[in-house]
Amino acid sequence: MIRWLLAIAVVLAGVGAVTPARADVDSDKAAITKRLQRWTVAFNARDAAGVCDVFAPDLVSTVPDALDGSRDAVCGKLSAVLAKPGLQLHYDSPDIREIIVSGDIAVVRLFWTLTAQKGGASSVSTEAGMDIFKRQPDGKWSIARFISFSATPNKVLE
Repeated sequence: MIRWLLAIAVVLAGVGAVTPARADVDSDKAAITKRLQRWTVAFNARDAAGVCDVFAPDLVSTVPDALDGSRDAVCGKLSAVLAKPGLQLHYDSPDIREIIVSGDIAVVRLFWTLTAQKGGASSVSTEAGMDIFKRQPDGKWSIARFISFSATPNKVLE
């Protein structure tokens, strides 16, 4: 009987050791939301380094009428647009519709509203997107993949 109880205790201890601890999904969602809000602040401040900080080193982006982009390519394009003189850009806080977290991966469905102004022209556009975040080795959530679709074109940026 004692051997049998000992065997059960060993099996239960082993199951506990290999069962991953449940992540705090609410904390993960809050951290991801905060990262997206910080991205917006950095973009609106024309802080190219801050804008690029949200992207993982292995980023792959999919945007209509463009080849899949790497982190370097996306950051380069964003830096160039932020440096354009006379062009005023402003993103509203993202309209996050859904965040699904599963372990070290999260999927975010969201909409962005961009106001662009140059000279006397002004245009507001909406972009639907899907971001796949991956928890990095340092614990920070970063965008590893994203896809975006312009629902309304921005006339100032054309």
